[in-house]
Amino acid sequence: MSDPMQEIMASFFIECEELLEALVDALQVMSDGEADGETINVAFRAVHSIKGGAGAFGLEDLVGFAHQLETVMDLCRSGALETDARLLGLFFRSADMLSDLVRTARDGGAADTATRDALVGELEAHSGTDTPDADDTAGIEIDFAPMTIDLDDLDTPLADPDDFPPVPEPGDLPLPTVELTALDGEAKQPLIVIFRASPELYESGNDPRSLLKSLATLAPCTVTIACDPVPALPETSTLGSRLCWTIAFQVPIAPNAVKEVFEFVEDLCTLRIDAAPGDAPDPIPTEPADSDAEIPAGPPAIAGETDAVEIAAPVPAPQQRDAATGTAAKAGAKPTATVRVDIERIDRLVNLVGELVINQAMLSQSITALNIPANSSVLVGLEEFLQLTRDIQESVMMIRAQPVKSLFQRMSRIARESSAAIGKPVRLITEGEATEIDKTAIERLADPLTHMIRNAVDHGLEKPEVRRAAGKPEQGEIRLSAHHRSGRVLIEVADNGAGINREKVRSIAIAKGLIPEDAALSDAEIDQLLFLPGFSTADKVSNLSGRGVGMDVVKTQIGALGGRVSIDSTPGAGTTFSISLPLTLAVLDGMVVSVSGETLVVPLGAIVETLSLTPGMLSPVSPGQSVVRVRDRFVPVLDLGAELGYCPPRPPDESGIALLISPEEGRLIALLVDTIDDQRQVVIKGLQESYGHVPGIAAATILGDGQIALILDPSDLVQNASLPDESAEIKRKAS
Repeated sequence: MSDPMQEIMASFFIECEELLEALVDALQVMSDGEADGETINVAFRAVHSIKGGAGAFGLEDLVGFAHQLETVMDLCRSGALETDARLLGLFFRSADMLSDLVRTARDGGAADTATRDALVGELEAHSGTDTPDADDTAGIEIDFAPMTIDLDDLDTPLADPDDFPPVPEPGDLPLPTVELTALDGEAKQPLIVIFRASPELYESGNDPRSLLKSLATLAPCTVTIACDPVPALPETSTLGSRLCWTIAFQVPIAPNAVKEVFEFVEDLCTLRIDAAPGDAPDPIPTEPADSDAEIPAGPPAIAGETDAVEIAAPVPAPQQRDAATGTAAKAGAKPTATVRVDIERIDRLVNLVGELVINQAMLSQSITALNIPANSSVLVGLEEFLQLTRDIQESVMMIRAQPVKSLFQRMSRIARESSAAIGKPVRLITEGEATEIDKTAIERLADPLTHMIRNAVDHGLEKPEVRRAAGKPEQGEIRLSAHHRSGRVLIEVADNGAGINREKVRSIAIAKGLIPEDAALSDAEIDQLLFLPGFSTADKVSNLSGRGVGMDVVKTQIGALGGRVSIDSTPGAGTTFSISLPLTLAVLDGMVVSVSGETLVVPLGAIVETLSLTPGMLSPVSPGQSVVRVRDRFVPVLDLGAELGYCPPRPPDESGIALLISPEEGRLIALLVDTIDDQRQVVIKGLQESYGHVPGIAAATILGDGQIALILDPSDLVQNASLPDESAEIKRKAS
């Protein structure tokens, strides 16, 4: 049986991720100069909600830091502090630390206390307050009156329980209910709050004292605690909840700010928020004024007066917080209903859909073999089944799809940290954050994008004085964008720096022995040298670069996702790295081809066009190497059967079919095959766990006839092949 407390905490941490995302969004809007009056409120509410939830679980480190951050934000939204670029930088760094504290509370471990303390010091300098004591955040003390017992009374026989009047069970007492309909949620007014915890609140590990402390941070208030009479020992139940608190605020306050304190325990307590009568709210009487009232002001007195203790809770901060509840969404935004499902269930559903696609292909092939007339009801039903299968497959894949927004926000932090590490002012601009991609791809893209952002900051952008001399703004720009194109996802990292110094790249590659000294390389080929293992243009090793283990990792990891990476650089204007990825990692559209009796699948996204070859179209340029002329250019030819070891190289005068593939941007390769059998969706079955990396092979699949077919990796296949270069010598021989 799962632990209810753990489930509640898991929900809290999921909420924290959403709130942190909303916080960074609001700060980015403010940084872009597009903020309105509500933006700072959105950021404040996110921090305040995290603080309130953390207080309910006793996460004191998180509560203390969030309190300092929200205090400074409160000064900004009241106009006491100007939100300039320096303060926004502090807010961004504080948001990063808040994220670290949430992650530490969730996963365990220790946060960076030095960075945290430094940030707290900066926040205190802006707010003029000291860090609150975690054990006395609200300054609340509860002092119960001591009970004295006369020892002589011990000789007196105990009273018969039947002599006592009947005591109602806790479940029989009228309980408060939430009533906010008569109050304006944002308008400040004197309030009285009645709060009674249910037994489930205690069972889940929550502490009403933390809730009272949070209330006291909103405004000065007086708290009265009343206790239901305790019955005689034989009738006492340990499952009841006999305490009820009445909180009378001494100054006007927004009802929504009060309700926000209880949002994480709203299902574990009963609550009523009423407007206080008059300007100065009086303590709630011990008995309800109206016998028909829904809530008793305090439990009824039975066999004596009810004990009550008054608690004064002054707050030093002059500003009153009027934060509204909810996640950081702008006013008028309609919330989207969501359901949280374990990822393992989604993966199982994806696997079942994959099997459905395979069975659908088998059924189609069996019906086709029967030579049924084209207009028969069987084929009509089959076509409808095919369309339904594709719709189900696409819908299931969309369940796994997630926006890249969370990934892009992580890159914003990488850019800030890299900028601070080397002293280059950098601005990261993100576009297309709503673009969706497979969840697995998002997780595995974090490391490659981190390398690329650091590379852009360290190598791509010039130093401030160099940019000034070139007539550029001192602050460099990096643009991180994502969008869909031709059934794939294109992610670009572009900077407005100096571009690639190709002469330096070439000389370093020669010095490291990566290329021969007389190699004739095009600009695109020189750019590709950046992806070679051990290559680095850094003059010295730093925390960011210089060891030559960055960009080769990028290409390897992108290739493992079925994608490819390309470079476009203009001297003086900047460099753009483009990553092209499939939308999903479970099913792909492929071209089924035959080579020497073997069936293979070529990803459809890699195929530019197909050619039907006739004798004489291939032009040999060296033994075993040929090119084919495609309009105004010569394209190297790769004999797929010979490359995979299925057959010897075919003679140039033999006919066949060529698939023009583009393993890299701007480059074409002609892939020779025997026949094209079909175009269909295939389910990807990984080979890595069983066979490791197989050069030129990405995965395998099961076809409709039950045959296993290998899925090619065009980029890896071309990289490991020996191909002629598209040089002037080739053109001369081919002509």
